[in-house]
Amino acid sequence: MPYGEAGPAAAGPGAEGLALAVDAGNSKTDVALVGTDGSVLATARGGGFQPPVAGVARAVGDLAALVDAVRERAGVTGPLDQVSAYLANADLPTEEAELAAEITSYGWARTVTVANDTFALLRAGLPDAGEPVGVAVVCGAGINCAGLGHDGRTARFPSVGRISGDWGGGGHLAEEALWWAARADDGRGEPSALAREVPAHFGLATMPELIEALHLGRIPRERRYGLTPLLFAVAASGDAVARALVHRQAEEIALLASVALERLGLLDEPTPLVLGGGVLAARPPLLYDELLRLLSERAPKAEPRVVTEPPVLGAALHALDRAGAGPEAYERLRREFVRGR
Repeated sequence: MPYGEAGPAAAGPGAEGLALAVDAGNSKTDVALVGTDGSVLATARGGGFQPPVAGVARAVGDLAALVDAVRERAGVTGPLDQVSAYLANADLPTEEAELAAEITSYGWARTVTVANDTFALLRAGLPDAGEPVGVAVVCGAGINCAGLGHDGRTARFPSVGRISGDWGGGGHLAEEALWWAARADDGRGEPSALAREVPAHFGLATMPELIEALHLGRIPRERRYGLTPLLFAVAASGDAVARALVHRQAEEIALLASVALERLGLLDEPTPLVLGGGVLAARPPLLYDELLRLLSERAPKAEPRVVTEPPVLGAALHALDRAGAGPEAYERLRREFVRGR
């Protein structure tokens, strides 16, 4: 079902057997109203979820508008059974607790689960039967890693930027492309085609023109994200500077994965390694091939798999887990999300 459409409306004012699945990322938010039989009753998509910028109350208030939309589209009133909310910027336990309290205050459901959105990617990539064990790395606008081990053990990273040791993600790669292009242009750095291709991407002839336009706000900041695919294209052409950045990104992904697997004691057993986010889902050959090479050295028993379904699927699967759903429900839910892409 495409996002923003509704299926058959649920009858009556109650909401028994229904759950709300939320995946709220930095750049977009997906909400799905699902039945514990695996049906998808309604979906909605909105903008990014950024409590550090907007504040918790405002961010959850914006989420509430999407929740109201899916409930209205499905004709559902009354409290649902479960909210499974996987949220960007829920990086620390204190942030998870604050967001859970704010969401609970809306009374959407009888029970509420809040976790970082990397766990939604992980759940989407894991089998629906058996013990949930695996590691996920998301490389989209930002970068993060989370894992589940035996007996419910977890591994995760604060992932709040440079102060927590992070490197990479689409936003970071775009900034690196700008930095190296500027230095290649003025002689402080190695020669690189980025000095020519980066300003051309914005319809400008030179880096000084681009620097002025960015500094004075004539080019919106969000347009910088378009530099990430450009960086991969320049790297694929053989440019040494761009290739070094792509290799560094592969190194960071492999490092996150191998450290998480080691923390969970999973390096010596076959373990799903779920990869997702816009950068990884695009599978740029240079990045992906280098990543596989590094993993073969550091985590040879890891089983990489790229998830391209929307991470809100993972939130919906968690809701089925909570409900004790049968195999048919999981199969139906996965078919619904594949069909809705």
